[in-house]
Amino acid sequence: MIDPEIGLNVVDLNMISDIEIDDKRIVVRLVLTASFCPLAGFLVNEVKKKTLEVAEGRDVEVMVLDEPWTPPERFRR
Repeated sequence: MIDPEIGLNVVDLNMISDIEIDDKRIVVRLVLTASFCPLAGFLVNEVKKKTLEVAEGRDVEVMVLDEPWTPPERFRR
């Protein structure tokens, strides 16, 4: 799923902190690039939608974590 403001996918942007999978559900832990991100709802819905495509009948939950985002190395100066 591509972040519409930055133009890169959420995995390459280090926005996916963790994914927990068991027989009944998948929990994706998402870190936003800014705590006031105006697209937070959109990002959560899109990550959930994409995860449901591969969930094989499992429930999907996307949790937004209240922690600072760590940009990928190539964005650090």
